[in-house]
Amino acid sequence: MNDSPVLALAKDLISRQSVTPEDADCQKVMIERLEKLGFEIEVMVFEDTTNFWARRGTQAPLFAFAGHTDVVPAGNLDQWHTPPFEPTIIDGHLHGRGAADMKGSLACMIVAVERFIEKHPDHTGSIAFLITSDEEGPFINGTTRVVDTLMARDENIDMCIVGEPSSTNSVGDVIKNGRRGSITGDLKVKGTQGHVAYPHLANNPVHQALPALAELAATKWDEGNDYFPPTSFQIPNLEAGTGASNVIPGEFNVQFNFRFSTELTDETIKSRVHSTLDLHGLDYDLKWTLSGHPFLTDKGSLLDAVVSAVEEVNHTRPELLTTGGTSDGRFIARMGAQVVELVQSTPRFTR
Repeated sequence: MNDSPVLALAKDLISRQSVTPEDADCQKVMIERLEKLGFEIEVMVFEDTTNFWARRGTQAPLFAFAGHTDVVPAGNLDQWHTPPFEPTIIDGHLHGRGAADMKGSLACMIVAVERFIEKHPDHTGSIAFLITSDEEGPFINGTTRVVDTLMARDENIDMCIVGEPSSTNSVGDVIKNGRRGSITGDLKVKGTQGHVAYPHLANNPVHQALPALAELAATKWDEGNDYFPPTSFQIPNLEAGTGASNVIPGEFNVQFNFRFSTELTDETIKSRVHSTLDLHGLDYDLKWTLSGHPFLTDKGSLLDAVVSAVEEVNHTRPELLTTGGTSDGRFIARMGAQVVELVQSTPRFTR
């Protein structure tokens, strides 16, 4: 029995070891199929990252599929029950690195457009693809650079489906119509190193910082709203000391992250954090890294169409959520585009 077009393409893409920022010719496979459909292709290479922008048509509205060919490293191969880059079907599920995030979605995008153009070769508006090989990594030279390039020449996306895995229990049961913002603080609290037997001659930065960190962790930053959960503050990394049990450290490094709703701005967060640290009299340096602002598509023709389509197929209304991590949708939303994230309907792909 032959594989379906979607499954065959998904297997081809999964078999390519495209660990960030490598593409392993995944984009070449996609480009060859899009060229046959009359898409104009523009390959954009920024530093170590390969991207492409493909467009069919010149008129508005401009609808785009967005996605990435890169995957995270496979890790310890002994912990895989099948080789990560050998696509394998087990009990109706496709196993392999990137099956859900997001080579299965890429396959669905391509095949869906092939079928659509076959039926509607003279469609109105324009169809586009924005594909990168750097979404799982530092995301510096990927979608954000392509968006900058497009916006500089006034080529703005009106509607976009990002093929991130949004579903929870069944395909289409959840649609992500926005994402929280993300900002990370790298805090260095300065003290004075000394011997633990003579604490009066030292200044322990850990002791100095803990009350401030406890206050930040206990702070209720906002109540959230109808679309976003309350803003969260989490500390993922702490580092201090020389490894010796009798030495008071001279500095204490803390990394914390906010996932914030539209109730806050990054500037508000920065101001409140600095006020807390200053109130506790800390001597510190603080470096901020903004990964993305929150965005929301709460209405519009794209969201209406996607909800209606899922409802027609699944016979149940999908839930609209903004939970989870960040995605490249945050860069595309800067264009003023309607953006939704939805894993396409596939033969029960799994990660």
